[in-house]
Amino acid sequence: MKLCTLIFALVFLIAEPHTNAQNLRPGKIRKLIKKSEILNKHFTGFMLYDLSTRKTIAEQLSHKYFTPASNTKLFTFYSGLKILKDSVAGLQYVVKGDSLIFWSTADPTFLHPDFAGQKVKDFLLASGKKLYWAKGEYKGEFYGTGWSYDDYNEYYQPEISELPVFGNILRIKANGNILLSSPPLPLTGIFTILQDSLNPGEKFRVRREISNNTFHFPVRDTDTSYSQEIPFKTDEKTIDTLLKVVFPNYQGTTTMEKPELTQTIYSSLSDSVFKHMLLPSDNFMAEQLLLNYSAAAGLTMSTDSVIKYMLQNHLTDLPDKPQWVDGSGLSRQNLFSPADLVKLCEKIYDEVGDEKRLFALLPNGGRSGTLKKAFKADIPFIFAKTGSLSNNYNLTGYLKTEAGKTLIFSFMNNNFLSPIADIKAEAERILTLIHTRY
Repeated sequence: MKLCTLIFALVFLIAEPHTNAQNLRPGKIRKLIKKSEILNKHFTGFMLYDLSTRKTIAEQLSHKYFTPASNTKLFTFYSGLKILKDSVAGLQYVVKGDSLIFWSTADPTFLHPDFAGQKVKDFLLASGKKLYWAKGEYKGEFYGTGWSYDDYNEYYQPEISELPVFGNILRIKANGNILLSSPPLPLTGIFTILQDSLNPGEKFRVRREISNNTFHFPVRDTDTSYSQEIPFKTDEKTIDTLLKVVFPNYQGTTTMEKPELTQTIYSSLSDSVFKHMLLPSDNFMAEQLLLNYSAAAGLTMSTDSVIKYMLQNHLTDLPDKPQWVDGSGLSRQNLFSPADLVKLCEKIYDEVGDEKRLFALLPNGGRSGTLKKAFKADIPFIFAKTGSLSNNYNLTGYLKTEAGKTLIFSFMNNNFLSPIADIKAEAERILTLIHTRY
């Protein structure tokens, strides 16, 4: 009897840590959300889903609508997986005699400084032809539905344009007391820079006038570490002038209608563009990609046409009909449920078919993108898209448990007045508990 008792005790001691590691059941997960003093002051939607069983583990308000902010980029990402090939279409063109006429595909990487391999630029320079831009493919607005004009000077809100160049951003940095910029500032006829002689400014910051490309800077010395990214106005004259600076053979615009048969020059690998959109949460990439998809799918170049195409052809199985209006999530008119986002992530996971590839495209907890400073661990266990607007913070993606399970989650927080750091910390606490104990 003593020997049997000793063996039982040893078995119990060995098994006990494993039991403790697996003691977070669905009911307990729901209580973590419902009983949280931080989360119960605002609207919190949550859903946790097991990819191995294809069943929901826990949920709260999972079919209610929330403002998703940049979680919207997951919809843009999935659209690209369904529409694009392995590369982004750079330009569509025809050659007529000594002329090359091209139509834009709204490629966001064209002349973008973060993309070293400029295949389209090299192709046009090497063509030896007179270059003409056949404009008129995009007839939409320079801002998306419901965007805030207050943010026109901020790096995260470049304008939407038919032919984006340099990311539609003016990049300025200090070299001593001299300002250097890309593209060059001033540039005759399109960019003007003025010193505000009566404005000392609390800190050195350049501000563009809202309706044109006149830039103002204060009367004070620059900080040696100063750098700023400012969206510029993307009117036809501005783009036309910038093209003439880059391409000596560029002749100007034409209104030639695009023929049925054109050739296409491809630019960057699709995954590299997806990654550039998802990791830093790049709004410009997201918006221009939707327009690029329309060219790839043979649709009218517009945000609405791509959204309608996706909803009718690839997103009919979402549990709640979404209200989707832009590519980036800058608009508060976007409305998705946590259940929608979980289903979308399931579709993304199946479409990619390669967990390693998928997780490399998303922010990794403690390692990369917008999650670099959160969920720190020796081995990343959160691979997810953040989404932030004032009074809103959302996180949707994939969670790897210590037991080896792959889970999908959507954690949506809207209309809070608490500091966003508190909401992030609480989401991190709960998701880390699920990682270690489910």
